[in-house]
Amino acid sequence: MKPFSAAAMTEATRLTREGRLAEATALLQRALQGRSAPPPPEATHAAAPGRRVIDVDPATGAPVASRAAPEEAGTTATPRESVKERLRSLVGRLGKKTARPAPGGRTRHDPASAPEPLPEGARFVPESFAGEAGRRSYKLYIPARLAAGAAPPLVVMLHGCTQSPDDFAAGTRMNALAEEHGLLVAYPAQSQSANAQRCWNWFNPTDQQRDAGEPSLIAGITRQVIRAHGADPRRVYVAGLSAGGAKAAIMGMAYPELYAAVGVHSGLACGVARDMPSAFAAMRQGGPAPGLRDGRIVPTIVFHADRDTTVHPVNGDQVIAQSGAGSLKSEQQRGQEPGGHAWSRTLHKDNEGRVLLEQWLVHGGGHAWSGGSASGSYTDPRGPDASRAMLRFFLEHRRG
Repeated sequence: MKPFSAAAMTEATRLTREGRLAEATALLQRALQGRSAPPPPEATHAAAPGRRVIDVDPATGAPVASRAAPEEAGTTATPRESVKERLRSLVGRLGKKTARPAPGGRTRHDPASAPEPLPEGARFVPESFAGEAGRRSYKLYIPARLAAGAAPPLVVMLHGCTQSPDDFAAGTRMNALAEEHGLLVAYPAQSQSANAQRCWNWFNPTDQQRDAGEPSLIAGITRQVIRAHGADPRRVYVAGLSAGGAKAAIMGMAYPELYAAVGVHSGLACGVARDMPSAFAAMRQGGPAPGLRDGRIVPTIVFHADRDTTVHPVNGDQVIAQSGAGSLKSEQQRGQEPGGHAWSRTLHKDNEGRVLLEQWLVHGGGHAWSGGSASGSYTDPRGPDASRAMLRFFLEHRRG
């Protein structure tokens, strides 16, 4: 076992003393693998006072027990001997096993350290939006080739826990598809002050409502891009993975006049959780999902894997049911990716034969973006290609 640096041990001690064992474990994992030094202080601070967080273990992607931010809990420092015992236990476990198994039996690989080079003329630029609910940064991909005189479509991509816009862009390869189709892609970034693991707070009632909390910020980013870059307001779409998928479902329910279609990958239906206990329960077994709020069906495409042990696949069924599948006719198709996963696809059509809802079930996959690139985290290259399928579905739909 490689020795830990003094800096790594000091930072791990601090995290353990604050009760942040998952983060201490991840830090020691990095030290064992000879990777970068501990994150800077601003990258490891706890959630803001008064907010509770629902986290995933950064080493496994699995949900960890709920906890309060230190300011909220009012806890005192852990006794020195207790800290040493916890660190000793962590080091012992890490020394025995340094692989990083991900949910569903897959290995959580680390994203590439350097971003892929951009095509000549393309830009991937940092931006930010501020509103009454706060501020969020985001990155915007502007392809090298946009059709002259035509307003481009816009796709808003919401990352999962522990991810970043750059990581999510690399893993989904959505920027490469943006070059093919001449569209804009925006990647809002969750603030670590809002959630310690950078999860979107899909389980908080305030963050499930129109014109409040995180939905207001994501909608604000969307409108800002439309105005500043001339995106086509009839062809605006939102998609996400895991916590980001749950947030995408919320955005479709809260802003049906803004998004022409929604993509939910390994996520949950809007409103299945209202607090911490119900959030963990929904991730394990689904939860009671409210129906359509005004009867309007927002076209939705769902991807989920049947061996997802982080977010149970029944949640994919609930997203489709909430989206209005009961009023549509359905047909099922089956296929097999060459050298990869088998899959089932259910198409839900209206009386005119238009596909309004599309559900993919990946057989043998885990909690990872289907068909993604190993350049990003939580991806399964064995397909099918969720990014290409989502974009094809999106471009079949426009508002109005």
